[in-house]
Amino acid sequence: MDYYKEIRNLVGNIPLILPGSVVLIMNNEKQILLQKRSDGSWGLPGGLMNTGESLEETAIREVKEETGLFIFSLKLLGVFSGDKYYFKLENGDEIFSVTAVYFCKDYTGNLKIDGDESLALEYFDVTELPLDLTEEYKSYISPFVPLFI
Repeated sequence: MDYYKEIRNLVGNIPLILPGSVVLIMNNEKQILLQKRSDGSWGLPGGLMNTGESLEETAIREVKEETGLFIFSLKLLGVFSGDKYYFKLENGDEIFSVTAVYFCKDYTGNLKIDGDESLALEYFDVTELPLDLTEEYKSYISPFVPLFI
């Protein structure tokens, strides 16, 4: 993440293209793991790519950091980008996200809330997702609901 901070120091708030990954993690009950993020909304575990990392490595690292789980056998479901994924953050930074969405049902470990990026971790039925799931994360989940039914 220091890479993006360094770039921001050089360019200010102008739009940056930021690659990252999120993971749709399914448990044995065919529920999806969601993370209550530090802003209070629900989302998927994942985050921004570090330099030298692949998108799959980003997914593995971010899930471990944010949930305590070790994930295996990732399946790339799609890549989301474009005007719909433009965001202006509270600090004035502008970004266009390019997000790889992975699916995983092969994992080990116990859920562990990091208290920084994750305030809570919970499995949900895809037909009963929390109301404060952001539109961005809904867009990553909705095309793949049949995987969970």
